[in-house]
Amino acid sequence: MRSNGSLALLVDAVAALDPQPRERQWVSLTFCVLDAVYSIGANYDHHVVPVVRRVATDFGVDIPAVTPAAATSMADPVPLSALISRYADPDALIAVAKNRQRTSTRGGIRKADAVLRYAGILDQHGVATLADGRAALFDDQRMELIDHALRTVPGEGAAGVRRGYLWMLVGDQQRVKPDRMVLRWLARIDFHVDVEGARSLLDQVSESLTDRLDRVVSPWEVDHAIWSAERLE
Repeated sequence: MRSNGSLALLVDAVAALDPQPRERQWVSLTFCVLDAVYSIGANYDHHVVPVVRRVATDFGVDIPAVTPAAATSMADPVPLSALISRYADPDALIAVAKNRQRTSTRGGIRKADAVLRYAGILDQHGVATLADGRAALFDDQRMELIDHALRTVPGEGAAGVRRGYLWMLVGDQQRVKPDRMVLRWLARIDFHVDVEGARSLLDQVSESLTDRLDRVVSPWEVDHAIWSAERLE
């Protein structure tokens, strides 16, 4: 897809958004999976956050998101094995989540089904907690196997957006989620790109801002700054 914008102008535009490090993180891998699956094609505040909070409440978790430092130091309160045990089928999860959305309007499976499939795959690969997920990020061979299995679950979005977003939520600062809001923001300043093109641009902006600001500005920070700005439009 075409891109007529100037990279320097793009860097300036993102700098004006004042990208910052992550302030909050889900305390459980279960919540990351819920967020990653339910966020595709859905309003984040109206649909995704309520789903996560309802499930968290069902497990007695009053504060589902904390600072990254706090999340790193605490045990995962809802391992994926607990999610799978509590909700034996998609209908059981839907009853609590109160969300019947599908991964696609054209024959997609229920997102609750996708959540349980994701949870099963991750658990089978020894990734049951947030700490397990962080550890997997440093094992390329293992990540390849896990991603290959996750790819079989319907509804992952263009160029594996859902999988990438999951690992973002787990803590990978190099991953981005160039969803429709990020693509729309880029298009507004004359960068008409697809998901892969957006990933490349955000990586370049990250590098440029790291040099300019004399501090590490991760691709995640760039992505989140753009997403947050577009969210207010």
